[in-house]
Amino acid sequence: MNNDLSWMLDSALEIPGALHAVLISADGLQRARSKDVSKDDADKAAAAMSGLQSLSRSLAFFCDGSDLRWQQTLVEFDGGWIFLISAGAGAYLAVSASSDVDMADITFRMQQLVGQLGKVLTAPPRESSVVRP
Repeated sequence: MNNDLSWMLDSALEIPGALHAVLISADGLQRARSKDVSKDDADKAAAAMSGLQSLSRSLAFFCDGSDLRWQQTLVEFDGGWIFLISAGAGAYLAVSASSDVDMADITFRMQQLVGQLGKVLTAPPRESSVVRP
């Protein structure tokens, strides 16, 4: 897990009703988690969300086109929501929220966060200034 990204995920929780956030790799590994999510819970959520995204993507044909690009998966429970969106190449952002969350606010905040994460995730590695023989 990259602890440097956790603070960014915590910012998604500034929306009233937002509960937890996890950054997931395409292969189902958690890359970062908000501070209130245990490592075990984040690992379980990451594995499940990876599968959920894959299942969602395979349903494009049901919307009259197999070439449609997946945008978001939304799961509703009787007490809350899970939002899952793309966070760049090979990464997904999942946020859980209570049932009274403002859906427009949370999705807007997630899109803002994805923009910030994209810059961090695609930044080239720093080169060492140390000259080695």
